[in-house]
Amino acid sequence: MGKEKKAKKEKKVKVAPYANKRTLTVYLVLRALVIAVMVRAFFRGAYENMFMCGLTLVLMILPSILTKKLKIYLPSALEIVILCFIFAAEILGEISSFYINVPHWDTMLHTINGFLCAAVGFALVDLFNRDERFTFKLSPLFLAVVAFCFSMTIGVLWEFFEFSADHFFATDMQKDTIVRQINTVELDETRTNKVVKIKNIDDVIIVHSDGTEESLGLGGYLDIGIIDTMKDLFVNFIGAVVFSILGFIYVKTRGKGKIASSFIPRVEMNDRSLGEEEKKEDNQEN
Repeated sequence: MGKEKKAKKEKKVKVAPYANKRTLTVYLVLRALVIAVMVRAFFRGAYENMFMCGLTLVLMILPSILTKKLKIYLPSALEIVILCFIFAAEILGEISSFYINVPHWDTMLHTINGFLCAAVGFALVDLFNRDERFTFKLSPLFLAVVAFCFSMTIGVLWEFFEFSADHFFATDMQKDTIVRQINTVELDETRTNKVVKIKNIDDVIIVHSDGTEESLGLGGYLDIGIIDTMKDLFVNFIGAVVFSILGFIYVKTRGKGKIASSFIPRVEMNDRSLGEEEKKEDNQEN
């Protein structure tokens, strides 16, 4: 009887969303900023921005919902990075036009995305690796390789999404780049696959179907998307490699890698253990 009562009491123990004080503070500050932007968008009649703010609020609460439903423990460092990433991508990047006005903003976010996706991929495989129900056991190197491949796959799928949005919905998610030299075989009159180099491009002139011409004054040739896509994949690659190395060290040292452990989700047996993890982080902060 005593054990049954104890079990019932343990079941009632629940962890509040973002129970860690530092994470909760970041969440509340960012949520207040998003709401302020939403109110401003309402008075300006920018209903598209209002929708973006609503979507951001939903995305910001998802980590805590998943933590509670799936009983997954997310380290506070990971939660804070996710929250800041969502805010930086949606509110600053899209609504405040940081993608256009702040140099390398998109590059920074894609690098962080590669790092985070590698952490998620590493955690998924590591959880299977530790489960006794599965017969395979993977080496630390193989875990790192799988995490890297998972991150790169997510990066490629995102670029597919950007291309599809631009192609079918006339958006410009694949940002254009101005270049002053192009190498092409399309202008090879001999049709022998010879590369023709066009250097020192200073402007692009558009000739419309009615014969009128328009000078864009770009100071170069307008590359449509490909450089942006390859740059995004390259920095995603860097982020994935960095975390894969950290994850390899984490497994090799049996969980002693402090940096990796701050970003790897873990599955706990019950809500009480989740609460203990949160208390442990609060004590470390204090």
